[in-house]
Amino acid sequence: MVRHVQTLSTAMSIAAVALALAQPAKAETISIGIGTQDTTTNTVTAGTVIRQLHLFEKYLPTDGKYANIKFELEWQNFTSGPPVTNAMMANKLQFGMMGDYPLIVNGFTFESNPESKSRLIAVAAYSLSGSGNGIVVHKDSPYYDLGDLKGKLVSVPFGSAAHGMVLKAMQDRGYPADFFQLVSQSPDVGSTNLQEKKIDAHADFVPFAELLPFRGFARKIFDGVETNLPTWHGVVVRTDFADKYPEVVTAYIKAIIAANQWLRADPKLAAEKIQEWTGIAKEVVYIFLGPSGNMTADPTIKPALIEAAATDVKVLQNLGRMKEFDPRKWVDDSFIRKAYGEMKLDYDAQLANARNYEISGEDKFCKKPIADPRKSGEVWVDDEGILPFSSTTCTLGAYADFKAKGKKINVAYVFDTARGIKLFADQAFFAVAGGDIAPFLLKKDAEAYAAKNNGKVLGFEDAVKSAVTGGKT
Repeated sequence: MVRHVQTLSTAMSIAAVALALAQPAKAETISIGIGTQDTTTNTVTAGTVIRQLHLFEKYLPTDGKYANIKFELEWQNFTSGPPVTNAMMANKLQFGMMGDYPLIVNGFTFESNPESKSRLIAVAAYSLSGSGNGIVVHKDSPYYDLGDLKGKLVSVPFGSAAHGMVLKAMQDRGYPADFFQLVSQSPDVGSTNLQEKKIDAHADFVPFAELLPFRGFARKIFDGVETNLPTWHGVVVRTDFADKYPEVVTAYIKAIIAANQWLRADPKLAAEKIQEWTGIAKEVVYIFLGPSGNMTADPTIKPALIEAAATDVKVLQNLGRMKEFDPRKWVDDSFIRKAYGEMKLDYDAQLANARNYEISGEDKFCKKPIADPRKSGEVWVDDEGILPFSSTTCTLGAYADFKAKGKKINVAYVFDTARGIKLFADQAFFAVAGGDIAPFLLKKDAEAYAAKNNGKVLGFEDAVKSAVTGGKT
């Protein structure tokens, strides 16, 4: 009898195990918090585009230890970098994206965190010339240069990439800490206060130094290109998450690569969709991320950017805002190298390539090919697309021709003669001399060029008239 009970008990145990094995395993859920900055144009291919096109889901692993995993993506949008770091420190976010100075502070802050560090795993977009951040004044302002703002009320989001630009510019020029009345204001507050003339100037990161002039009430008087230091945005991850789920980190970088490919395949469509998703005007998105734009969307971690970060650290150290921190030890390129390899792409070749994709094609107005993209221009005609032209003179001539034909023009673009950055044509100063028309961001640069070449400085409408008359004034 005892033997029978033992046998029955054993049989029942085996049956229970078999039944358990027959049941589908309960799926484990991995929650992934991703901190984006939707209105910061530099980060859209690392955040907004991935979210809207569901690219992360496309590349998330589904085999091996992930066979019974359910991923729960929690996208959180922020207006600047410091709050992203706060949320990452609280372990509410595993990934975050932000500009160069906030990134450095992120890495430095995590050094004292016993639970996790942060590592830079990819770049979102960059400008080796330093363009992107800028300072704007009201369009009616008498100020045209940084030096004109001595003693004036200037706002900037403290802790942002633009704040770093301002500090670097002040150190470069030998300005004391109290040269400006510098106050912290978010992009939306600073924009409103500038429009209402409650402040003298507002410094901000991408895209606000272009967006506010595009909206018609501001004028840019300083561009980050004048600091001669690269500026960039990047992506960081918590190491405790990356160590546990390295394949997920690699998948995220694959999504960034795919987002960049989508952007470049049709930049006009991309600008229109990004406007739809973020509220940033498509014409402003395009000036940064279109062909020959002021930013290069490229996830590779270029040495020049990390060297710039080391300079940024020194700027903060000189102000007593940071102790020792080595950005070179903070970089982890293992995930991006793996992503490139699995997508059959050459990481080292792209790492060495600092070229943006450029304006090309045929100038149908002057009937010649685009020979030098940085001397060309574009006109965005509402029903015809974004059309390239071989020179400033041809761009303005075509603009006048479209106007005469009653075409609706969204915007025209030209390039700064001295600095090579892309400009809204109606915001530029034009030096006209000897039949040549040279655009500039800064009035002082246009005046210097005109004086050297026995010319004169014109605004946009007069420059268009000059183009129609063959460069005469």
